[in-house]
Order: sequence, then structure tokens, then C-alpha cells
Amino acid sequence: MHDRKVSHVLNFEDVLAQYEPMISANIRQLNIYREHEQYRQAGRVALWLAWTRFDDEKGDFTPFAYRSIRGAMLDELKRESRFEENVMPTTDDVLVYFIGGAAGDDGFECLHDAIEQLDSSEKVFIQWVYLEGCSMAECAERFGISVAGVKKRRERMMKKLRGLMGV
Repeated sequence: MHDRKVSHVLNFEDVLAQYEPMISANIRQLNIYREHEQYRQAGRVALWLAWTRFDDEKGDFTPFAYRSIRGAMLDELKRESRFEENVMPTTDDVLVYFIGGAAGDDGFECLHDAIEQLDSSEKVFIQWVYLEGCSMAECAERFGISVAGVKKRRERMMKKLRGLMGV
């Protein structure tokens, strides 16, 4: 049994090299546009788990590996989505608070000055989301891009705003 595990470890490098393109393909198919290394690592771990659990009497390894890799990446996407749902609204709430002028003159002026330094598409985005209450899907339709693209724009804009405000 011990010898089998040692050869198992030695051979996994070959398996990983063979299935690395499948991991990359899943990243593309799931439209993952950031944190590629995080998802690549999740795929590698899933491949290793699939390889250690695989029973060749139950079928071919390739479909089993594919399902394992894809499932791990979907789990990672869900985890990231839950994080964004719980953390991102906090940032949005702060921005709404400032836009509403509730932070007092200093906070409002700081935000106003920061917004003035944004480009026109970023200003339009702020108007749509925070003043008109548009969803990410509505913004995506108006910009003519994907929802993922709008989220990426929002992320970059929020980072830029925080930098401009010294937050």
C-alpha cells in the first residue's frame, strides 16, 4: 500500500501536465475574468482529489476529472459571489451615504472632488447605479457589455474613488 501511494505521488505530475489544458478550458468556459490563479489552483486540487478517489472499474477518468474540476470552480465562484454580496454592499452603502450628503460638508466635498476626477463613463455609471438605482444587468445593457464587465468596471472605479478620497 505504501509503495502504491509513493508511485501515486510521482505519477500525479504527469496527470497534472496532461489535464492542465482542461483546467484552462474550464476557466474560459465559466467566463472567469479575474483571479485566474485562484481558480487554476482549485482545479488542480480537484484533479488531485479526483485522481486519488478514482476507481477505474466505474468508468473513464477523463469525464470524472472534468466534473470534479468544473464542480470545484463552480464552488469557488459561489464562494466569491457570497463574499461580494456581503462585503460589496458595504462599500456601496458608504458611497450612497456620501452622495446623499449625510457625511457632512467635508465628506461630501471630498467625494465630489473625487467624482470630478473620474472619466465620463464612470460618472455615468455612478448616476445610473446610485441615483437612478439601475441594476448591474441594466447597466450592462446600456453600456453594451456583459454583467461581468460592468462588475469589473465598478470594482476599478471604486478602487479609484477610494484612492482619490484617501480611504
